[in-house]
Amino acid sequence: MNYETFSPHPDLEAVVKCYWTLEVPNGSQAPKQRIVPDGCIEMCFILGDDIKRFTSEMAYVLQPRAMVIGQITTPYYVQPTGYVNSFAIRFYPYGFANFIRTPIQELADKDTPLHALFDEVSIGSLEQDIIEATSTNGRIEIVERFLKNRLNESAVVDQIVKSTIDALYKTKGKASIGTILKEEPHKRRNLERNFSRLVGISPKQLGKIIRLQAALQSLLNKKNETLTQIAYESEYYDQAHFIKDFKEFTGINPKEYLNDEQMMLSSLIYSES
Repeated sequence: MNYETFSPHPDLEAVVKCYWTLEVPNGSQAPKQRIVPDGCIEMCFILGDDIKRFTSEMAYVLQPRAMVIGQITTPYYVQPTGYVNSFAIRFYPYGFANFIRTPIQELADKDTPLHALFDEVSIGSLEQDIIEATSTNGRIEIVERFLKNRLNESAVVDQIVKSTIDALYKTKGKASIGTILKEEPHKRRNLERNFSRLVGISPKQLGKIIRLQAALQSLLNKKNETLTQIAYESEYYDQAHFIKDFKEFTGINPKEYLNDEQMMLSSLIYSES
């Protein structure tokens, strides 16, 4: 697998976390890959062969060639049918809301074709330009032009939402919402409402996902540490609490994670974070 990330233009760095590419020459030999929540929304273009997304153990649908993957709250499985060549934009949790009028929560836990969110003429042109581009830098220039044109027409993201998310990232999901809002507890209801509208999940859910991401990275990068040490560093109540949250978002326990071939893609992404 060849996975690379690229930084956005300064005009977009407040809403776009990165661009990424994934290439697998013979993806048809790859096992199902378990995709776990990461708190971000992604716009993806499938440039290689089709990719299956499983709806049950055996049943699957083919993912749209150009789509938005909304907030996911449970793990799901994908499997390539052949050559993998994907280009994607990873938005910060509040980032994608700047570009569409559709409520973000309606995108959760599913793949939505781009033509369902933007006018078909501009999306048709965007898809064609992305396909015909001869380099990743060329694709980045194309998609940044598309995003900049729409960002200018959009309202600025709610600052209480952004500051809350910034605090969650800074503390690796350890800070409670009550602690973050300790000076302004009366804003909690408004925060919950705006999170649903702009992020697609609750502040508490996002905090749990960000904390899980930090734990995943610890598992990958500090393999000599015990689960108890990782649970302590991540400020879970105890190891049982850590394992419960881990299984909620990955479907397996931490010990299985390191040796699970279905986690190859996720492990690659998290080790690069």
